Amino acid sequence: MLAETDAGTFLRDGLVGQGEEITFDPKDLGPVIPRPGKIICVGLNYARHILEMGRELPEFPTLFIKFPEALTGPYDDIHVRESDAGALDAEAELAVVIGKRAHRVSVEEATDHILGYSIINDYTQRDWQTRTLQFHQGKSYYRSAGFGPWIVTADEWQPGPRITATWGEEVFQDGTTDDLIFDCPTLVSFISQIYPLEPGDVIATGTPDGVGHARTPKRYIRDGETVTVAIEGIGAIANTTYIDSE
Repeated sequence: MLAETDAGTFLRDGLVGQGEEITFDPKDLGPVIPRPGKIICVGLNYARHILEMGRELPEFPTLFIKFPEALTGPYDDIHVRESDAGALDAEAELAVVIGKRAHRVSVEEATDHILGYSIINDYTQRDWQTRTLQFHQGKSYYRSAGFGPWIVTADEWQPGPRITATWGEEVFQDGTTDDLIFDCPTLVSFISQIYPLEPGDVIATGTPDGVGHARTPKRYIRDGETVTVAIEGIGAIANTTYIDSE
């Protein structure tokens, strides 16, 4: 029974460290946490990315929400309707997974509430995103955000890893998490002042420079193109986009 329980349930029910060893094909993996209670995304959090987007460095984190329905497996295909595919972009991101309830915790306390880290692609429809001042509508397309493949626990984590996004054979994003303006403990503390973070909640911490939308000319994901997001010490996810006729 435990072998059929997803990682989010393990966290919420305090079952971490229990269960049976299983074998599987990596292509069969779903999102590493299928239905987080909350997915909080941080915009404009890498200094060089902020500059390429023509914005000023923020004083406080910029937050928006992604819904669980936006998640897909680390190696799943992404299907987008042709009418929704005018400006598809990828954002390689380090994801923080909460392991213990955090409410109004300090930066110094925040690390104790982090279970570990994973990879998420904040897949983005730039045309939808830029229709208003709010990011959300361009960030939650159904089954578009690859998430996984593993959670690396905090005790095994090495700060400052390289993070990349490769489209086909071309490297688009190539940075390190040292470029973060607000680091992971700072984000956990800041968000926990607004509402409690619960086990299994996820924070997507922002993306490095090199996104397609910031290029001249702008470059968007094409039909049949595979985007691979990798973070040293965690692994890589790879999702192929297919643009479907109406």
